[in-house]
Amino acid sequence: MATKVCVVYHSGFGHTAKQAAAVAEGARGVSGVDVSELPVEEFAEEKSAAWELLDAAEAIIFGCPTYMGSPSAGMKKFIEATSGRWMQQQWADKLAAGFTNSGSQNGDKQNTLVDLMTFVGQHGMVWINLNILPGNNSSTGSVDDVNRLGATLGAMAQSNVDEGADVVPPESDLETARQLGARVAKCAQRWAE
Repeated sequence: MATKVCVVYHSGFGHTAKQAAAVAEGARGVSGVDVSELPVEEFAEEKSAAWELLDAAEAIIFGCPTYMGSPSAGMKKFIEATSGRWMQQQWADKLAAGFTNSGSQNGDKQNTLVDLMTFVGQHGMVWINLNILPGNNSSTGSVDDVNRLGATLGAMAQSNVDEGADVVPPESDLETARQLGARVAKCAQRWAE
């Protein structure tokens, strides 16, 4: 039976959707993994089939833009809609990870990942970190390095505010997202053994 991984995301202007697609692509690259990409808008109805996909998944990867130093309102609305599952600990022992994007190099993205990690902890889920050494941190480094923003908790991306999702985030950030997706998929397979 295939290992089920879901990528749940909110995207205000398409940049984070592009990052989510890269996370999903990385997870799909692992043999024996079934991946579902689910924008938070699919959870508007309490009886939505999207909820059933999350309940059946071995791993859920959450992503959203960082707005004003925290998760976007769309993601917060989704998080609050999970309270019934939290009360019953329906997602306890599932694996989870996170990713985020903002216009600034820093933009307090780490705070968004910490918020997502706290949400995951409340559900009794197990957080999977990025586990990629930082790039672009020496005189020989480059913005083309994987993990150029030096994240540890999850995948971070940066998108210039005056460029559309057809241009940014850059390939190095998308490759970082792919590697996060692959890591979570491989961990989910091991976790299910």
